[in-house]
Amino acid sequence: MFNRVIFVLLVLCLHPLSTPAQAQTRTVPESETQIQLSFAPVVKKTAPAVVNIYTKRTVSQRAVNPFMNDPFFAPFFRQDRFGGRMRRQVESSLGSGVIVEADGLIVTNAHVIDEADEITVVLNDGREFEAELAIADPASDLALLRIQAEGLPYVELKPSETLEVGDLVLAIGNPFGVGQTVTSGIVSAQGRSSLNISDFNFFIQTDAAINPGNSGGALVALDGGVVGINSAIYSRDGGSLGIGFAIPSEMVASVIAAEKAGHSGTKGVVRPWLGVTSQNVTQDIAASLGLDTPQGALINDLHPASPLKAAGAKVGDVILSLNGRIIRDSSEMKFRMANVPLGEDANVTIIRNGQEKTVKVTAMAPPNDPPRNDTVLEGQHVLKGATVANLNPAVALELGVDDEMLGVVVVDVPQGASVSRFLSAGDILMEINGIEIKSIADVEKALAGSQRGLSLTMNSQGRIQRLVIR
Repeated sequence: MFNRVIFVLLVLCLHPLSTPAQAQTRTVPESETQIQLSFAPVVKKTAPAVVNIYTKRTVSQRAVNPFMNDPFFAPFFRQDRFGGRMRRQVESSLGSGVIVEADGLIVTNAHVIDEADEITVVLNDGREFEAELAIADPASDLALLRIQAEGLPYVELKPSETLEVGDLVLAIGNPFGVGQTVTSGIVSAQGRSSLNISDFNFFIQTDAAINPGNSGGALVALDGGVVGINSAIYSRDGGSLGIGFAIPSEMVASVIAAEKAGHSGTKGVVRPWLGVTSQNVTQDIAASLGLDTPQGALINDLHPASPLKAAGAKVGDVILSLNGRIIRDSSEMKFRMANVPLGEDANVTIIRNGQEKTVKVTAMAPPNDPPRNDTVLEGQHVLKGATVANLNPAVALELGVDDEMLGVVVVDVPQGASVSRFLSAGDILMEINGIEIKSIADVEKALAGSQRGLSLTMNSQGRIQRLVIR
């Protein structure tokens, strides 16, 4: 204990205190070398634009009869008649957000406002506003809100590409609902792509403490620019273990641009489609192709309507870069292309037989061909109530399934319906009662006269399942 006290006193003696005059002249640093003892100037610049978000939603739950578990009374009750009644309950949740424009545009995570009936935004100065949902994009886990107010503080987005591993960053948000909190750390890694957090697995990793409630908050560079939106943590107990992940600002900017350009729908942002199936380049693949390093995306298949195919790419080519940015794996290729505005050209560098070639690929929306023809299945069969659609690239991108497959895909299943025991959104119907499924007409034909049961073959999350349902 004596040694510890001596150490603390020694540090205090060696560390000169700032004078009041120095404290009054502190400004936002123009370079990292100007950072000395405090992040306060950066926090003062950015914290007012970070907001708390509170949501409410009403859910229905079955109220169980208290006598159901009693050994004496249980035999007298049947679940369907006396087991309970539905009751409505209000659930609350919290998160964070960032004002990015003076007119009240706020960025947060899609999971923060998921299924919310009410969204309340509380500013750093205590003012509260009801927020309107502009767009929710589950694929990127981003959402845009708007509030009606004047003179709002806001921060600007800064390209995350300017970051380097080891750079200092701040995380600002509302962890555990205790109020706005600032934590500091470094950029631990860039381009993390093996997380399966969202459809675009490309994240900034930081050791700045991120906890529940920080979701949707700002990851800030030392010049005050927002380089990412805090989204997820790696944790065993729900608290921070020093491994947090933020969505890069480039993806945030693309969602804002798409919403303003009208390139969004009920399921989120409409993004460019390449019509390509690819895999990561391993060391063995790199050696067989004569590549110096195992990086890039190897093209395994191309859709007939693929703009990449139209530009001259072939199966077996390796995509090395997009608009000058190196492509390390398939996830990065998907991320880079998603940030190209629809209608614009992207320069894609490929290598074939040891020769590099750059082609121009036009960013196009996924084609809706054949027409999706959403249909609710009717009749006296076990699949009654499910909504299905013809599988095409647009539907495949919406549901996150393989657009190279043919057939009919499940779009929606009513919660609590009996069909939900067998089907989920994204399941691809391949065969029903021995009939190969290529269109909705095939489904309706196969289900005719199947009141007692049916046999079903489907692709569920990449796995083939065969069921006999009675």
